[in-house]
Parts: sequence; C-alpha cells; structure tokens
Amino acid sequence: MPAFSDELLRALPKAELHLHLEGAVSASTVLDLARKHRIDVGGGDPASLFAFDDLASFLRMYALVCDSVRDADDFFRITYEALARVAESGGHYVEMFFSPAAHAGISYPVMLDGIIAGMHAAAVDLGVESLLIPAHNRETGPAAGLAFVEMVLAEKRAAVAGIGLDYMEDDPRPFAAMYERARRGGLHRTAHAGETGPAAHVRDSIDVLGCERIDHGYHVVDDPVLIERCRADGTFFTCCPTTTTHTTIWRDFDAPDHAIRRMLAAGLAITINTDDPGLMQTTLVDEYRIVTGRLGATPAQLKELCLNGLRASWLPEPVKNAMLATWSGRIDALLAENAASSVP
Repeated sequence: MPAFSDELLRALPKAELHLHLEGAVSASTVLDLARKHRIDVGGGDPASLFAFDDLASFLRMYALVCDSVRDADDFFRITYEALARVAESGGHYVEMFFSPAAHAGISYPVMLDGIIAGMHAAAVDLGVESLLIPAHNRETGPAAGLAFVEMVLAEKRAAVAGIGLDYMEDDPRPFAAMYERARRGGLHRTAHAGETGPAAHVRDSIDVLGCERIDHGYHVVDDPVLIERCRADGTFFTCCPTTTTHTTIWRDFDAPDHAIRRMLAAGLAITINTDDPGLMQTTLVDEYRIVTGRLGATPAQLKELCLNGLRASWLPEPVKNAMLATWSGRIDALLAENAASSVP
C-alpha cells in the first residue's frame, strides 16, 4: 500500500496557483469548439491531439487551443470545466492565468465576462473560489506589456488579482516599467522564470520586476547563494511536476538531481500545481502523487505543500489566516488517520 493513497491526496485541502485557463481545456472540448467555429484541427482524435516534446511545440499546440475559444460562452465553458476538474481533485481555491493576447478579435471585457461568470458558477455549484491573473505574452515585447497593464487597469474587476508574464522565457529586465506600472496600479505580480532560463531570471524577476512569487523557478537550484536567499526570504515557487518532463532538462522524477526534489531538500517554499492539465493530461491528485511517490515528499512536507498554496495566494490576509487555521487542522487529522491505517 502506498504511503499516501489517492483517497488521502484527494481529501487534503489544496490550492492551485499555477493553472493556465487555456491549457486546462480538454482535447474533447477543443474538438467541440473547433467544430463550432469551423477550425481544422487535423484528424480529430482526442487521444493524439495533444502531442509535444518541448516548450516551443507546446506553445504551438497552446495557440491552437486559444484559437478555438472565440466568444463569451466558450470562455464560460472552459472556465467552469477547469474549475470542476480542480474540485474533483479536492482543490478549494484557484488563482488562474489566462492569455488575452492569444484571442485575436475578442475584446478583453468580453473575455472577462465569460470567465468571471464561469468562476461565479463554479463557486456556487462546486465550492471552488478563484481569482484571475491576466498574463502578458513576453514575445510581444515590453511596449506591448505596458499597453497590456493599462488595459487591465482600465477594466479592473474584483476577480482580477494581478498580472503574469509567460510564453518563451527570456530576460525579464526589459519588463521593469510594465511591472512598476502594475505595482502602482495595485496589481499583484508574478512571472514565469527559471523554467528554461537561468537562475539569473529568477533573481531579476524578484529584484527588477518586484515579483511576489515565481512561476516554475527550477533553475534556482543552479545558484546556491540564490537558493539560500530565497529560503531565508520565504520566496514562493509555483512548481508543476509533470511540466518538467515536457519543457525542462529535468525529465526523470527518480533522478537525484531533479529540480523539485532539490528545492524540497533545500527547504524552499514551493507549491504544487498542474500548469496546463488539459494539454499535459494530468490532475492535481496526479501532481501530488508524483511529489510524494516519486520525489519523496514526507508527511511534514506534504502538509507544507498544501498550506503553501494558501500562504502564497493573493487572498486578503484575514481570509488567508482563517483558512490556514482550518486547513492545518484538517490536514493534521487526515495525516494522522492515514498513519494509523498504515500500521500493520
């Protein structure tokens, strides 16, 4: 019997802080939407639709998914379905990215209308609360990034918590003005860094962009000084185990040098997430199974992983603290029950 059963991993209260809305769309939904909008997606086989082996090929598939989402009803559907899958894995809280620039011809307010309606419906029907993080495609450049932030601020909704920076990783420093404008506008800030780029991208995302947490961040393990600084500062990293096997150099969970294994051993504050669960064909339970069964997380670390999802969140502090107290007691009880049932 495994140390942590799927039933236990599902029952543990969990949060998702690194979930891309478009990347959460299932293959069957992509095919439905493609038929609706008369888009050619090839053979139309859900089993083989999502095939990629590096970040570049992944982003090409991501573009196809984005092209199939074209109106408010589509955004509502994919949002509700994404949050439903989180709920099926025992997730209670989500901060979700989406890519406005990837949906040409659709106004930003229309996107928000559909997504936020889906978020509200999921909260009522499924008990999953969520916030939204519009993300800038860094490939379009820093000037477009400033325009992106102005767009977000001009259409500020309560559900929009902050901004992100994603697509093909590069030097984050040119986006300093964009991030300073977001800070002055009251937006939280995060960025994809250290997934395929060097540890310097993690450092500069913190120091130059003023990021409050780092998405992925695996190459932090290449810089012992930065590791110690991030450990001491409590810098949060939103890690996505399955993604590492597709887009990074760390493709073997059993290898002693796997980045997430080393981040755990170094005492870094990490959270566990699905990233693009539709495209990656994974679930939140799958990711926790990997980190406990393959990457060696202990019961104490498992508790911290769950609670870090709240600690790193952008919830108001009073709400966060109340939830942390409730979750901590629930996790202790579940782990104690699991330990008792595992005794021969």
